[in-house]
Amino acid sequence: QVQLVESGGGVVEPGGSLKLSCVASGDTAGIAAMSWYRHPPGKQRQLQLVASINSGGRITYHDSVKGRFTISSDFAKDTIYLQMDALKPEDTDVYLCNAQRYLADYWGRGTQVTVSS
Repeated sequence: QVQLVESGGGVVEPGGSLKLSCVASGDTAGIAAMSWYRHPPGKQRQLQLVASINSGGRITYHDSVKGRFTISSDFAKDTIYLQMDALKPEDTDVYLCNAQRYLADYWGRGTQVTVSS
């Protein structure tokens, strides 16, 4: 089992920045990729991939965050980060951390990001 704990969420004005962290613990050997998800606008029952990084360093971003968000990892610490700059009100959501290990998905409980003036 893998446990994931997110942190770093909060309330910020439009144009501001936040940095999220996700720490993995438990059976972390063999984690192939770690990602950040949120809900698509108006679709709370779906999840949208925000950014992903795999063990080989390959990075993927959703088009809506390219150029504003940066995912990074410190796999020695079993931790990923999401630097979020130029935040917009539409970025408001609960951000969930995901880890993929041997075809199984693990999820954290999420951290709330609110962008409001």
